[in-house]
Amino acid sequence: MDVTTGLFYLFSAVLLFAAFRVITASNPVYSALYLVLTFFQASAIWLLLRAEFLAITLVLVYVGAVMVLFLFVVMMLDIDVTELRKGFWKHFPLAAAVGALIALEMAAVLMGGFRMDGAPRGAALAAVPGTSNTMELGKLLYSEYLYPLEVAAVILLVGMIAAIALTLRKRKDSKSIDASEAVRVKAKDRVRIVQMPVTRAAEPAQEPSDAAQPGAKA
Repeated sequence: MDVTTGLFYLFSAVLLFAAFRVITASNPVYSALYLVLTFFQASAIWLLLRAEFLAITLVLVYVGAVMVLFLFVVMMLDIDVTELRKGFWKHFPLAAAVGALIALEMAAVLMGGFRMDGAPRGAALAAVPGTSNTMELGKLLYSEYLYPLEVAAVILLVGMIAAIALTLRKRKDSKSIDASEAVRVKAKDRVRIVQMPVTRAAEPAQEPSDAAQPGAKA
């Protein structure tokens, strides 16, 4: 067994352990940190496969942005962990069966690629001067996989619009105005002068006394 194969098994073992701890850790913060470790191990496996672009993208996007956001949200929310973990082991067999089914389906789909004869395509591309994995990946995405890429973009757009719609839904503490009513408003509707009747009569002015007048005799 060469060094590359040994590193692959090492990274894979740590990845499986960290992924299992993501769903079994008692603290949500620990689960998020184990997920960061999982992403790093997956990035190392991508490096072994000579897919440097995917490896650095996994680290920058998921570890550097998504997981930092998850950690902020988890640490700021007051989550009752005991209440959330009720019934976890009761439903664990069903979740494990679903996970095993998904793993078998992925293995059946990817098995054809694992049985390819000769060197991997990435190694052949790296040997050609003037080419890189990033360039070839861009060519594949915007030529052969253009329609799946557009479908994924539309799904992400729909998800973003749905998140905004759920956030801006009508609530009692939400202060907002109708844009159509704001456009149709007139100047006379902005300020209204109201004349209110006097509720209390004004007191008569007091005349100054003789002693207070200048030149009065003592």
